[in-house]
Amino acid sequence: MTACAIEPTAENGHDDPTPDAPCAITADGTYAARLARDGDSWFPERWTLDGPEPYAVPLPAHQPEEPGTEVQPMADGRVLIRRLSQRRHAFSLLYPTGPGTGELLLGAVECPDEDTVLRLLPPAPCGQRAYAVAVGRRSTALWLVAGGAFGPEHLAEIPGRCSGGVWLDRRGRMLALDREVGGRTKAIVVDLERGGAVSPLLQIAAGSDDRLLLADPDSGLLLISSDAPSPGKPRLGWGVLGSSLPVRFPESLRLADRALTPFAIQPGQILQPESCAVGLRIDGPLGSWVGMWRPAERRLHQLAAPEGWLAGSGLWTEDGVLRLPYATAAEPCGVARMVVPSAGGEESGSGSCEVAAGSDSEAAADAAADALEPEVPEPVAPRPVPLQQAPLARLVTK
Repeated sequence: MTACAIEPTAENGHDDPTPDAPCAITADGTYAARLARDGDSWFPERWTLDGPEPYAVPLPAHQPEEPGTEVQPMADGRVLIRRLSQRRHAFSLLYPTGPGTGELLLGAVECPDEDTVLRLLPPAPCGQRAYAVAVGRRSTALWLVAGGAFGPEHLAEIPGRCSGGVWLDRRGRMLALDREVGGRTKAIVVDLERGGAVSPLLQIAAGSDDRLLLADPDSGLLLISSDAPSPGKPRLGWGVLGSSLPVRFPESLRLADRALTPFAIQPGQILQPESCAVGLRIDGPLGSWVGMWRPAERRLHQLAAPEGWLAGSGLWTEDGVLRLPYATAAEPCGVARMVVPSAGGEESGSGSCEVAAGSDSEAAADAAADALEPEVPEPVAPRPVPLQQAPLARLVTK
């Protein structure tokens, strides 16, 4: 599974913990889209990834695009574009027409409040629809902006300010968002087939900020950011949707002066979350590079990124090959392939901590501090649980 979320740009000035990913990829890995640059001009570009070799098709309009314009590929090869002009967000579908670019106007969403920020959500699993959230001062509006019957459709109004965005199933019904209410951020689930009904997903500790970064519907593996183990300092952890095991925070995913952001999970590992390979973007003082990690190995492999990597973008194949898109002057459309190094050698930071969901802040912090010793959990087959029942929100003991 691939998740390439876009960080709000300087045009809106709002904070979002999701790092910038300059390339969006369809859930099936067929197409990608990005805003490319030619001198001082920006234009949309579609990449085709499912052939023997990747190739790019430029989709320039009659005038250059503004920096920060969002683009997203659809499963049929068209590219959705969001253009902002005086608080009006206009949506269109772009497609190649011989030497030119065709454009299908979809409509627009008005945001009268200047503090409202509208952004696209990651590509939907079906690839036929696209969604956006408009984050206001006290609530978040969920919009269907492509794939509807009559242009953009308002689907739900969610109390609180929402960030993130992770799909939890292959149908595109269950959407996880990180909602801020009362100064705390918790992941919630929005059911699109029940009128946007909201239910809790993560409640690791009462006073912690718990965000969902990535999820794989096949295995149920969840990648989580939470400050429950160390209040005020977010840690990267993992859990399993529907499992009775607590959320774990491996020491191998804790690097000093480095920021780790998961961007892709290996698909096809049915009910085997510990075997899933995870691709991570590692940001440090000298730039960005690639991390590879599996819960079962409890070791982080750090590898040099290909030159020109569109940092934070990539996808796994079911057989464990990580495909990373890159663009250089010599090769403006390329995909590098990496595999997880074979197990062996000394492990780096193999300890982990785990926090029982539903405990209070002090108890969670104490439990995390006591759980730093290396340990290997007994394998437990995850029990299928309806997503709206928020299995990780129930009390789980160690």
